[in-house]
Amino acid sequence: MTDKGVPEGAAECQTEPSLGDRVPRIPLIITIAFIAVAFSLVWFAALHFLNTSFWGSDFVIANRWMIPVGVLFFSLLVGLCGKYLRAPNVINGGFEVVLKGGKLDYKTFPGTLLTSFFSLLSGAAVGPEAPLTFLVVEVAEWIGDKVKLAEETRLGFMMAAIAAAFNGLFGNPLFSAVFATELQEKKGSVRFLAWNLVAGAVGYMCFSLIGFPAFASSLPMTPVTVITLTYAILAIVLGIVGSLVAIFIGISFKGIGTIMDKVFKDRFMVRIMAAGVIIAVIVYFVPEVMFSGEAEIHTIAANPAAYGVLALLGFAILKVLLLALSSKAGYLGGPIFPTMFSAIMIALAINMLFPSVPAGLLVTCIVTAAVSFALGAPFTAILLTITFVTSTTQELGYIALAAATALIIGAAFKERMSRRGTRKNGSPESGS
Repeated sequence: MTDKGVPEGAAECQTEPSLGDRVPRIPLIITIAFIAVAFSLVWFAALHFLNTSFWGSDFVIANRWMIPVGVLFFSLLVGLCGKYLRAPNVINGGFEVVLKGGKLDYKTFPGTLLTSFFSLLSGAAVGPEAPLTFLVVEVAEWIGDKVKLAEETRLGFMMAAIAAAFNGLFGNPLFSAVFATELQEKKGSVRFLAWNLVAGAVGYMCFSLIGFPAFASSLPMTPVTVITLTYAILAIVLGIVGSLVAIFIGISFKGIGTIMDKVFKDRFMVRIMAAGVIIAVIVYFVPEVMFSGEAEIHTIAANPAAYGVLALLGFAILKVLLLALSSKAGYLGGPIFPTMFSAIMIALAINMLFPSVPAGLLVTCIVTAAVSFALGAPFTAILLTITFVTSTTQELGYIALAAATALIIGAAFKERMSRRGTRKNGSPESGS
């Protein structure tokens, strides 16, 4: 006993973290950042190798019938990973659930790794951000267990790992810090934000030094350099257009998800293969809507007149429907790039109808509004847009107007849907 009547060793227990209660320090945050960077680079390199080996081979390029064969083959592999390796999917929630503190089981890592490749190789309309998120989180969860981190610090540690990967992927040192702050319902401390910034800076610098082809400024557009009332009003109108794109995405997800749940229930293999058949048929005739869309955007944007207004609008609609189908079928992928693809197709179509309106203004405002509404993260949307599309300070004002418009419409839309759901579920308002 101590002189104050406290058992010996109790004082140490009060000041030193016990087993399983360790709090990460900056050296550990930097370590997980380097691990996330190394893993992400290897993963991207493997994905690129597999993609070019199959879809880039002379035989596949020369034989169009290989498109449905490839789609069905990789879809089958996704189904097998989901059924036998317990690979995760985004049927009941995407990577944003993980960013809000959702738990993953790192023991499913082999299935997650395989299904990440197969999903992105299948031609399904899904982006790489979700697979990368799931994989990096599982790695971080495993390391957190090994070093016995305190439960309340796991989210911050996990977000630091994601920051290193995402900032390199998007080519912006602040992207993940803003994204995580807006999406997390669980409020973290300033310490968590500091971890995110440190790891994100490490990731950004590593990717930059290596020369990784990030998505920063990957879509050159002639920027707007003047402030006018006409453009300001137009930015608000384009914010409405982008909001309509996001609403269409939400309706598509809900409708297709409901249909698939009723038809297939828990028959995962049948579900994924049925979706694979539909995707195979569509992309055989319209290969422009294959994959996530970040590569296809450049080909189409280079000469939109070669496609025409109706084709561009058709690409936008098909990409949204394929995104919803792919996500609700069980492919592992994210919505950011398919959403951007659809928004850009609509912007290019409007530009062809009204060539006097700058294409840069159309693209930046519609993309920002669509992503703001879809993710509920306006600052992330603005940062993503000005990172992806060449922009000016003047144009940033119009982008902010479009984001604000989408945010206001989104809040009103969600409130209306909430009231409708309350009445449907039997509130006093419905007379129950």
